[in-house]
Amino acid sequence: MITLYTAATPNGHKVSVALEEMQLPYAVRPIDLMRGEQKEEWFLKICPNGRIPAIEDDGFPVFESGAILIYLAEKTGSFLPTDAKGRSRVFQWLMFQMGGIGPMMGQANVFFRYFPEKIKPAIDRYQGEVKRLFGVLDRHLETHEYLAGDYSIADIATWCWTRTARWSGVDPEPFQHMARWHRAIAARPAVIRGLEVPAPMPVAMSDEDARKFSEAARTMVETGRP
Repeated sequence: MITLYTAATPNGHKVSVALEEMQLPYAVRPIDLMRGEQKEEWFLKICPNGRIPAIEDDGFPVFESGAILIYLAEKTGSFLPTDAKGRSRVFQWLMFQMGGIGPMMGQANVFFRYFPEKIKPAIDRYQGEVKRLFGVLDRHLETHEYLAGDYSIADIATWCWTRTARWSGVDPEPFQHMARWHRAIAARPAVIRGLEVPAPMPVAMSDEDARKFSEAARTMVETGRP
């Protein structure tokens, strides 16, 4: 049995969506990020980096969301081609998300949402890089239904971040091909179920809820606990 240690973040949703898509049975162990549970010794034995998500598969721990996706895809033989070139295409786009989309959107969140001091050059820098990366996706998706041939773990990983673009202060709609791809994935029943793990999130936050969440997130950033 797989145990998923997670929270309602883009990286956490990557794995819950994948588990739902792959129809794997799993148990959920929510991690309280605000309380710093991810830094407790018991969790560090599962995930030395002290970040979510992580899984245990019959006692075998796997950490880092991209590594978990690859592990699950190989375990089930789904959402990852078996030929070398097909696998490479998926891995290229998965690494594009891991090394580009995720980190740049994360930094945009920090400077646009979480820091009380609005440092415009930093905000412009990271929002600009997010838009550049969205442009890369948009150009590719103009001629491809999905990122790497058929729907794959690369789409799951990337979509779980791009869906949160407005939280980073970036409007995704001008990227029309990415927006088409985004809507298609959002309609998948397994994706809808995966977004409800570990608990359903509101469709939209009120200004006050957004303020409270940003303050809590800022505390995590400042204390090095994300």
